[in-house]
Amino acid sequence: MSVALAQENIWFNKAQCEDAERMYFEKLSGAKVGDTSSLSDQIQRARQHIKNSLECVDGLVAQSSEADMALATKLSALEIENKTLKKTTNDLKGLISKLESRVAALEGGKPAAPAAAPAAAAEEDEDDVDLFGSEDEEESEEKARITAERLKAYAEKKSKKPALIAKTSVLLDVKPWDDETDMDAMLKACKTIEMDGLLWGASKLVPIGYGIKKLQLMCVVEDAKVSIEELQEKMEEFEDFIQSVDVAAMNKI
Repeated sequence: MSVALAQENIWFNKAQCEDAERMYFEKLSGAKVGDTSSLSDQIQRARQHIKNSLECVDGLVAQSSEADMALATKLSALEIENKTLKKTTNDLKGLISKLESRVAALEGGKPAAPAAAPAAAAEEDEDDVDLFGSEDEEESEEKARITAERLKAYAEKKSKKPALIAKTSVLLDVKPWDDETDMDAMLKACKTIEMDGLLWGASKLVPIGYGIKKLQLMCVVEDAKVSIEELQEKMEEFEDFIQSVDVAAMNKI
């Protein structure tokens, strides 16, 4: 039997090893080994930590409640403002409707007759009523005659008024072939063009590079009589002087 026990692996100091392991881990955690007060301090700190967490949660809940109350107050104010705007809109619609009725009555000519006339006024007017309507017919004829005369006078006055003539001020860029072109001769050639409704104006030379200058020439044309494209073609017929004619600017007069 002793031989059998000698062959068995028995851990005789297991309790001592476990105590040593526990003390090692307590030392690593910062607790004082063998000090019972450290456990109570840890419990106290744990309780304080739980209390602080609960207070933080309560603060968040309170803040959320305040935010909800502020949002509810804002929504209530918006509802009141919306009701006020609706009332104002309805009032404006009513006012516009009344204005439209008044405008329609004014454009119709005569204002609407009153719904009912006083009985006393009706009795006073009965004696003045012409059953045959002779006076009304004479007044209508007189009004028609006056209207016809006014229309005739207006038509005569309008016919005597001179018609508005549409004109355009045109600035032409006249480009020569080279720097040896006689610009004075080119200007004279351009102004020899005569058309009904064409009036030549001022001119000047503008450098464009390499010693070459272009001629800027003003003219006024009547839109109904002169075609600007036709005028350009006539000017380009002076091939000895002119390379091209472009419109630099146009203004209605």
